[in-house]
Order: sequence, then C-alpha cells, then structure tokens
Amino acid sequence: MMNEKEIEALQLELASPKKIAIIPHRNPDGDAMGSTLGLYHFLIQQNHNALVISPNEFPDFLAWLPASEKVLIYEKDAETCQKKLQEADLIFTLDFNALHRTGELMGNYLNSLDKTFVMIDHHQLPDSYAKYIYSDTSMSSTCEMIYHFIHQLNKTEFITKEVATCIYTGLVTDTGSFRFSSTTNTTHKVAASLIEKGINNAEIHNNLFDTSSYSRLQLLGKALQNMKLMPEYKTSYITLSQAELDSYNHQKGDTEGFVNYGLSIDGINFTAIFIENKEEGIIKISFRSQGDFDVNQFARNYFNGGGHINAAGGKSTISLEETVTKFIEIVKETRK
Repeated sequence: MMNEKEIEALQLELASPKKIAIIPHRNPDGDAMGSTLGLYHFLIQQNHNALVISPNEFPDFLAWLPASEKVLIYEKDAETCQKKLQEADLIFTLDFNALHRTGELMGNYLNSLDKTFVMIDHHQLPDSYAKYIYSDTSMSSTCEMIYHFIHQLNKTEFITKEVATCIYTGLVTDTGSFRFSSTTNTTHKVAASLIEKGINNAEIHNNLFDTSSYSRLQLLGKALQNMKLMPEYKTSYITLSQAELDSYNHQKGDTEGFVNYGLSIDGINFTAIFIENKEEGIIKISFRSQGDFDVNQFARNYFNGGGHINAAGGKSTISLEETVTKFIEIVKETRK
C-alpha cells in the first residue's frame, strides 16, 4: 500500500479539480492500458481534467477498452502532447518506474519537466523521479494496485463498470488468466469485487484472446516451428525475423503471448523469444521462467532490460543470429 502520509497528501492534491496526465510505458500491454484508462475513468468522475498520453500506438486487441479512442499518442503528435504535459498539475506514470521506459523522445521530455509525478508500479528497482511512489513488486499487476489505490483514497464508490472493466483487463493479462505465481487470494478477491460491479468477464476474455486474425495464427504456427529446445538446460527459445513477420502481415500486438508457449513443454522452466525489428534496429526479447530462476536479473545482466522474477524483457542491437548465439553461450555458462 502507499504510505499514509503520501495518501493524505494526494487526497489534498485531488480535493479540487486538477489537470492530470496519465502515462503508460512504450508498447503498452493490457496492464498498462487497463491501469491508465481505469484511473482516467475514476478521475473524470470527480471533475478532474484527465487524459491518457501513450508514448506510441497500443495494440488493436485493446482498442475495445472504454475511452481508448481518446488516448493521445506522443509519437504521432508530440507538439499537442507536450502542451498537455506542460499544462498538467499532476502526471501519473503507471506500469513503469523509469522515465526511459516511455522511449528516448518522450523520456527526455518528461525528464525536462518540473512537475509533480505520481508513480504506481510493480516492477523492481524504481527510479526516484516521482514525488509520490506506490511501488510493490509482490503485486500481480499495476491494475490491482490501482484498485487498492482507489480503496486507500476511500473512493470505492467511483469504481464504475468502466473502471472495473479496465482494471480487470490488466488483472487477466498480467496474471496469464490467473495462472502465474503472482496471483494471490487478494487478486481473486479483487477480481470478484470487479465482477460484482457488473463487468462482463467472459466478454473481456473473448475480446483479449479470441479475436485473432488468420494471419496472426499463421504467425504463431511459424513461431512454434522456429522453437528450439536446450533440454539439458531446461531452456527453450523462439525466433522471428523481420522477413517472417512481414510475410504474415504482422500487426502491432500479434506476438503477444507467444513467449509463454515455450514454458508449456514438460521439463522446461526458462524460455525466450527474439523478435527482429528492422525499423528500430533492435532485437526485442521477452523472457519467462517458472520457479526461482530470476529472468529480471538475467535480462538486466545481459540484455539491457528488466522486469519481474518470472517475466522480463530486453533488447539487443546486434543481429538476430548474433543475439541468439550470445544467448545460447550465456545459457550454457549460467544454467549448468
């Protein structure tokens, strides 16, 4: 929970209408968009002038979220977004804890602002840019933290169906549909409370997981064909080149969840996916593990990344082939 002094100070900040900007991390996922839009719906009910500014486009499979059409995209219209940020009395940063997670352009601009920042996040090793910090690595999702934050403000009556729908989205996506070890009895109690608010949980699941295009399923098939096993190291990995992505008409968000298939194999407790991005000149990497193997530390040590103990991301600026070779060598050295 956020400490009492900070909650009291924030209650004072929010006692009168404010201009508030709410920001997710770059390449926002279900938890990032669910938490930012959930907080947005909560704040506008109390006459705050709130808006969500995403660093870049969010995936189409999240475009059904209530008010997602109102989200401003920094990379599409930096001038308008900068004006809104300059006008803001408060800036909430959700589901990340270092400003560079918004990308180089937006991160540098946020760093230049003399504003009151509020951080709500569940990743490890937070930076110190925010005046108010609610950081808890034991939480299943930032969306669960938004629920507790609203509860601490004594404003649970403002958790409408729209707020609840957004929060439930992050709960579902960041817990792997309540499969991951970060799911606690409290997580389930929060989910039950959100269902009581009238959300259509079956429809939310359908919107998130059962609206794939045919080309996305073909791309998944290719990813599974590309999967390699290192059984003696209890490791698997998947590669997808830019050419392969292009041949299956890859759209933003299409590879979401692909990495998890590598853990579904008996005897495997560590997996990775390497996705080539020619436009950005990087290899995007996702890591997943089961048990006590810390992929956050692995990503930080070797691939300029980080995240959680069992789920993390990273990147590489060398070629896809060189990146995979490097990965194999590290696995052989560290997982004997």
